[in-house]
Amino acid sequence: MPKLTYSTQESRERAVLVGVEAGRGRDGWYIESSLDELNQLARTAGADVVGRLTQKLERPSSTHYIGSGKLQELIELKQELDYDTVIFNDELAPRQQRNLEEALGVKVIDRTALILDIFAASARTREGKLQVELAQHQYLLPRLEGQWSHLERLGGGIGTRGPGESQIETDRRLIRKRISTIGNQIEAVRRHRELYRRQRKKSNTPLVALVGYTNAGKSTLLNAICQAGVVTENKLFSTLDPVTRRLRLPDGHNILLTDTVGFIHKLPPLIVAAFHATLEELDEADLLLHVVDIASPEAVNQSSTVEEILHKLKLDDKPRITVINKMDNVLKSQEEAQSVYCDVKSTPESTIAVSALKDWNLNSLVEMIEDFLVDRERLNDGGQDH
Repeated sequence: MPKLTYSTQESRERAVLVGVEAGRGRDGWYIESSLDELNQLARTAGADVVGRLTQKLERPSSTHYIGSGKLQELIELKQELDYDTVIFNDELAPRQQRNLEEALGVKVIDRTALILDIFAASARTREGKLQVELAQHQYLLPRLEGQWSHLERLGGGIGTRGPGESQIETDRRLIRKRISTIGNQIEAVRRHRELYRRQRKKSNTPLVALVGYTNAGKSTLLNAICQAGVVTENKLFSTLDPVTRRLRLPDGHNILLTDTVGFIHKLPPLIVAAFHATLEELDEADLLLHVVDIASPEAVNQSSTVEEILHKLKLDDKPRITVINKMDNVLKSQEEAQSVYCDVKSTPESTIAVSALKDWNLNSLVEMIEDFLVDRERLNDGGQDH
């Protein structure tokens, strides 16, 4: 699978972003906002974005994703921008990707490959690496034909008869075998998690899970509440592997607070499938904390994206508290944040405004968690220090 290079400034790839616009998309995102996020992803992966191109179409071209006129414009930009990579904002069909690489003469990747590349660089645990490798192989399998297209371009003759197709079939068998092996290893991890969950249920220790859009501040919140010591960075998917910490509530009860992989707009389905074992933790949680970055201009769309993914995971009915984070970026003082908290506290849904970075209203958040669990009778029998 094509990869971006995580390396020094001198060898960073020069990328052009391309997206198809259909007005405000069905998912509520404008194309420029979506490309702004793609820009962040590209920078996280180690590329310098030198240009972007958009086109209004009823539907993407089946052969090149963009129309012939826009394709020619992109070809002509090569001399001006000296780009060596083109990143498309949607997942490309194998045929589209092959046609584009032949027409442009540079590496072409799509949003899915970009996210997978970032995940590969971010995974630290064995489980995380297995999940990413599974998704990468599943992505690569239908695209193998293009990996051997250089044999076809030689024009036939000695050395080109037969090996291309047979090599494709060999690679397919190897990849399918590796997918099966990884699947078995992940299943072993899942069984181990199931044993852990059974032990937790015996101890009757409630589980609270942090969910949210990538870079919403979940890890910062976990650090602030639990002194978790998780490395935090201002970039997308800085935390990939789940982290669980014990938290003692004011009344002496203990709960577990776990951070999960951040969600993102157009999250590839194969990512969700590959991380199924990890995301099972959300299904076991007694309460979800949906962390929202209020400072983001796309806060509403980001929140909706998270809700849509929770719906796909069949977690719609899971009780949750909406944690409006990064209030320090939009308000001047904790007193203002407390005022906002008082305003939203009376709303039907449980909502609280905080700043995980500056420790605003975090005691109130912990109290809200405690009140919820007491109301649900999850703290009555177990998890208390004596």
